[in-house]
Amino acid sequence: MATTDRQTATLALAHALSAAERGLPVFPLSATKLPALRSPHRDEKSPVRCRGACGLPGHGVHDATTDPAAVRALFAAAPRATGYGIACGRPPHRLIGIDLDIDTAHGNDSVAALQHLALQHLFTIPATVTVLTPSGGRHLWLTGPPGVSVSNSAGRLAPGIDVRGAGGYLVGPGSVTAHGRYRLAPGTAHLAPAPCPRGLLRLLTPRPRPNQPAGRTSPARQGQGLVQFVREAHTGQRNTRLFWAACRAYEHGFGDDLADALTDAAIGTGLTEQEARAAIASAARLTTPRPNP
Repeated sequence: MATTDRQTATLALAHALSAAERGLPVFPLSATKLPALRSPHRDEKSPVRCRGACGLPGHGVHDATTDPAAVRALFAAAPRATGYGIACGRPPHRLIGIDLDIDTAHGNDSVAALQHLALQHLFTIPATVTVLTPSGGRHLWLTGPPGVSVSNSAGRLAPGIDVRGAGGYLVGPGSVTAHGRYRLAPGTAHLAPAPCPRGLLRLLTPRPRPNQPAGRTSPARQGQGLVQFVREAHTGQRNTRLFWAACRAYEHGFGDDLADALTDAAIGTGLTEQEARAAIASAARLTTPRPNP
């Protein structure tokens, strides 16, 4: 490994250990922002539902830990890691990440959109830990109350606003990716993650769904079929298949729950994460009913 690579890996471990000391569960990431360790179940037939119960590393966000010895072991198994992920939704912080993307090509201003939501739903955006992304976006770190689970979503609140909750992760500050470095915004390094405002938490908390009628296919089973549909896409049909699958998922009420799985499937076909999440966000906006004027 080149000296620069070793230095990057060493710094990534140091940043991850520092985060773990503050009670943030961490795991190694590659320069693509994906988990740096390959799944131990990669050669097994799907579906594989192990989330680390087998005791082996390589389960992505489910590997996340605050134990320094375990963090060192994960990075030792991933010597080419250039960054680290922070698991959201886990105690003690129960982190909620508000990902504000920059999309100048389509004229989306996610910061203004969040401010509009704050005015509309009567909450104030608190001063909190803020991480600047290489693309010019930012991640706001908030904490959730016990007993409340926030789902991951892409573009559901507004164009350009993604949410990282239970089962999701944020790229930690100090991480280096193929597009640049993640860093703390000036003036926020001394802050602790602020509690999520009640008005925003109401927007982020999924509403209870009605009981599934007898004889209908469960969302989980439908979701597996949609993910497989995307996974089997060939060049020239990847965006079309992803958009169609995401529309069906949102129409049936489990689009947010399936967004990460659809993204992973699309990345496997050759799309970038940004392209995949943009297509899913477009599907969410298209299928969300608009209030009558």
